[in-house]
Amino acid sequence: MNRDLTDYRKSYEKNTLSEDNLPDTPWKLFSDWFREVEEDGGVEEINAMTIATIGLDGFPKNRVVLLKHYDEQGFVFYTNYSSEKGKSLLQNPKTCLSFFWPNVERQVIIKGEAIKLATSESEQYFASRPRGSQLGAWASDQSAIISSRESLEQALQSLENKYQNKDIPKPPFWGGFRVIPNTIEFWQGRANRLHDRILYSLENKTWITNRLAP
Repeated sequence: MNRDLTDYRKSYEKNTLSEDNLPDTPWKLFSDWFREVEEDGGVEEINAMTIATIGLDGFPKNRVVLLKHYDEQGFVFYTNYSSEKGKSLLQNPKTCLSFFWPNVERQVIIKGEAIKLATSESEQYFASRPRGSQLGAWASDQSAIISSRESLEQALQSLENKYQNKDIPKPPFWGGFRVIPNTIEFWQGRANRLHDRILYSLENKTWITNRLAP
């Protein structure tokens, strides 16, 4: 297999990012960008983000998860704590999140540490999930090797029978993480690959901004 991709090119010219109108903290800028992506359209899951962890084997690994909440305390997502991702974060909470919104030619890159949510917070979110997703959390031993697709579907059917006409409790091995950032980089595509990159860094509880070379 040999495929030349050198002719894949795009000139980014939709927006700019200037120090002249930056907010004091990154939260308003993130919220504004998120809203603008929604309004512009063209991205099916705006809250999809890549999360990078250092695995128990020492290798980095990226995968896409869904952001479920954000505020000035951090960025929240949910997972199986016994999964590869969950075990990695519990051993080494340092992580990186990234959003790529091609419709507005923007990226946001967040470095920070992940902490487990309180059980009550995870239970509240779990109760809001569709019933099928609740059952799926119980049925899947996430990241474990399984014998077949059929075994997974059989586990789901067994759980459907078990919880028929009953509320489904949150599994003890399932819940949320909050990523508390120490840097947030805003990347705006520009022409000639001279992109705008503004880095917010948290220093002594104060956000400092710097422009990075593209």
